[in-house]
Amino acid sequence: MASKEMTLSIERREKLGTTGANALRREGKIPAVLYGHGTTPQHIAFDMRTFDELLHHGGRTGVITLLMNGKKSETVLVRQVTRNPVTRGIQHVDLLRVSAHEAVRTTIPLTTAGVARGVKDFGGVMDVLVHDLEVEGPVDQLPDHLEVDVTDLGIHQHATAADVKLPKNFKLLTAPDTILVSVEASKTAQHLEEAASGVGAEQATPEVIGETPEAQ
Repeated sequence: MASKEMTLSIERREKLGTTGANALRREGKIPAVLYGHGTTPQHIAFDMRTFDELLHHGGRTGVITLLMNGKKSETVLVRQVTRNPVTRGIQHVDLLRVSAHEAVRTTIPLTTAGVARGVKDFGGVMDVLVHDLEVEGPVDQLPDHLEVDVTDLGIHQHATAADVKLPKNFKLLTAPDTILVSVEASKTAQHLEEAASGVGAEQATPEVIGETPEAQ
């Protein structure tokens, strides 16, 4: 299901560079760049709290309508969000211009569906190795997320990108053989298995006591 359209009020950035960007952040705003469709990149800014809320309600993959002075100006996708490595606060955002039915390349968050058989029945551990997939499809049909069904995964089994069912009109760009999720035995089970293997090896080659060497 595609994300609903969201709106974000923007303003033009008058002062560029580090000094101007830091001044905006102190005012609770985020410096950003708007580009795409062969036009000159536009430097803009918007409210930090409003944008953060959009990210938590589908804005990471959904279409956002930009408003300039209350009027619709562009429809965009969030292309990149740069965060402070210490505070994790948003430092800068790149926005990509898109039209209503344009086919775009983007990444979609990946979630798992079901409980793996290896976890439920055999006490295994499931590892999620990939958290999003790169796809191409109509911008107005972008889903909030993609799902990979892990129900049938047993111990030492995995799911790949090829196992994900894509919406109609979408094409997978991530390599199909990319391992997304794997199920392995728990460390406790592995240790028990190794210990059992060790005992078996010792029993298979018993020590011979009292054997006398051949006379020279």
